[in-house]
Amino acid sequence: MWHYLCILLFTVVSYNVENLFDNRHDSLKNDYEYTADGDRHWSYQRMENKCENIAKVICIIGEGTPPAIVGLCEVENDRCLQMLCQKMPIYPYKPIHFESEDERGVDVAMLCDTTQFFPMDAAPLHVDLGEDKTRDILFVKGVELASKDTLFCFVCHLPSMLGGKAASEWKRQKAKSVIQNKIDSLLLDDSNARIVVMGDMNCGPEDDIHQMTNRMLVWANANVGSHRYNGIWTCLDQFYVSQALLNASVRIFDADFLLCEDTKFLGKKPRRTFVGFNYDRFGYSDHLPIVLSW
Repeated sequence: MWHYLCILLFTVVSYNVENLFDNRHDSLKNDYEYTADGDRHWSYQRMENKCENIAKVICIIGEGTPPAIVGLCEVENDRCLQMLCQKMPIYPYKPIHFESEDERGVDVAMLCDTTQFFPMDAAPLHVDLGEDKTRDILFVKGVELASKDTLFCFVCHLPSMLGGKAASEWKRQKAKSVIQNKIDSLLLDDSNARIVVMGDMNCGPEDDIHQMTNRMLVWANANVGSHRYNGIWTCLDQFYVSQALLNASVRIFDADFLLCEDTKFLGKKPRRTFVGFNYDRFGYSDHLPIVLSW
């Protein structure tokens, strides 16, 4: 009898799912656009369809084995996460999410496959921009169950370039300083700590978090990326890893079904739920997922 050794990878996915809103108005948030009476006529059915589409992406990335961790950007609330998990009933995902001060109500979140990764602690790291409000950074400490190694994860969606890159840069630097302070503390306790920073950085890849390596730098000027704007691909979505995880592989998940023709600038672009105000029930997001494995 032949015996085959199957090596299962520990896989982390980072995915900006672009406006995964529920269909109810939150009186504390400016989310009218994504309600039944709003400009996008965002119904329960449209919310459910969006969750089905995102679930499909996660399942196909895993090729039958769920990614151990999925970091998500632009998720409104727990209701969205619960529905998303319900669309993947055979995957034992536990959602982790904290409400932030973001004015539109879009937060970061994490799905953990509890058969691969056991979360021990989670907390929102607040980014203080004064009068401006932005998303918190999600910090999760857990254990990789196969190796028994501790893993520290940050999921972030840094402030946008609204108002121009130069004028808004201080906001992203402020957010990165929050991440840096926490990383410095972790590495002071253990110089071999396994750390992953993931998410939408709202800028091109930079090697600017001390003692961490940005794994997307290789694509910085290659017109390849996770997001396309005016015909140009960029890697807004990024992974930073500590020294202990430098051997991890990284890729952009650019399956054909996630793309459509870019009729204005030619080539392909991500297939979105909305192009302007035109709804596409087969659309996904204006970002592609990125995948880290070891």
